[in-house]
Amino acid sequence: MKMDESGEHRKLQLQELEEIRNDAYENARIYKEKTKAFHDKMISRKKFKVDQKVLLYPSRLRLFPCKLRSRWIGHFIVTNIFPYSVVEIQSLATSKIFKVNGHKPKLFYEGFQVENVTEVNLQDPIYSD
Repeated sequence: MKMDESGEHRKLQLQELEEIRNDAYENARIYKEKTKAFHDKMISRKKFKVDQKVLLYPSRLRLFPCKLRSRWIGHFIVTNIFPYSVVEIQSLATSKIFKVNGHKPKLFYEGFQVENVTEVNLQDPIYSD
């Protein structure tokens, strides 16, 4: 009789342990979903258009000769945009066309055009006593 009671008690303990394990898996899944949603919300998507100028980050090159030197190379023109963030670019220097991941290029700003700028000369006021 004592063996049957201890066997039933052991079965209940194993069932409780299984429930605790399932709750832990469920909580971990919920946490991962929330973390992924937060991460995806913070990612800024790059939108490229055909004939835009871009710079390219050479991710294979790990050694950079100078600390303050720019790590972005060339001037490229976007020639085609494919699904799943694949961008086809053309080099302005060599006219080669190749495809890159959409995360590697960034927009190239040629500078801001100055229009309708008025110049104001500021002078110290003259105080007379």
